[in-house]
Amino acid sequence: MTTFTRVELADLIFERIVSEKETLKAQYQKTQNGIAHFYIDNVFPEAIVQAIYNAFPSTKETVLKKSLREFKHVAAQMDLYNPLLEEAIYAFQDARIVTVIGEITGIKNPLPDENLYAGGISMMAKGNFLNPHLDNSHDKDRNLWRVLNLLYYVTPDWEDTYGGHLEVWPEGTQKTPVTIHSKCNRLAIMATHDGSWHSVSPVVYDGVRCCVSNYYFSEVPLRSSDRFHVTSFRGRPGQYIVDKILRTDAAIRMGLRKIFKKGIRENPHVYKKE
Repeated sequence: MTTFTRVELADLIFERIVSEKETLKAQYQKTQNGIAHFYIDNVFPEAIVQAIYNAFPSTKETVLKKSLREFKHVAAQMDLYNPLLEEAIYAFQDARIVTVIGEITGIKNPLPDENLYAGGISMMAKGNFLNPHLDNSHDKDRNLWRVLNLLYYVTPDWEDTYGGHLEVWPEGTQKTPVTIHSKCNRLAIMATHDGSWHSVSPVVYDGVRCCVSNYYFSEVPLRSSDRFHVTSFRGRPGQYIVDKILRTDAAIRMGLRKIFKKGIRENPHVYKKE
């Protein structure tokens, strides 16, 4: 089994980000009036990219999430899978990387999430999608604000025409989104706040788009206008009935959270370590 430690992987990530630090900062600042984001390609050497991709399980070994909101495969209990996946995920939580990303985005003291709340890995096969949504504003204990979403794409030769791309909607979910292609060996980072609507375009290719996911949190929100909210979905342009259903769904779940601060049940999408 080909493996690398999280420190070895973090060394490479850090070196790559630092080499483009000013360019990435300019990318982020240019988009700051909407949904601030940046991306960087060629994060790892090809051999490591291939090893991480090969470490992904089959979709049958993951949790299927299928509804009007989304259709995808996810996993956070990383000790069930190839150890390289856990090393890759936590490499992005290395203190050096967290610090330099904080410097690029201007976020003071961002905090990685050891619990992988809504993080871990995701896999999207043909027909899978993720409708426009706002991520839950907080961490699993509702103590910290979610401020950054880190997505590392790892499927070799994933073409633009295949779908499965990150979409951000700076003008709202009924306008045209900005598409960030899920190109292999690309790290995309986006701000999360009360206006950061984003989605994943439907996969139209008979393959599986694999992604390593992390979130960073903070003791303060990105915007002074930010308020607590549950994960809230919308329909795409033209999905009028779906949009009404999803708006109602979000309102009901938000109402319940006003009564039950941490929800009726514990979110199962966390890494439960012994």
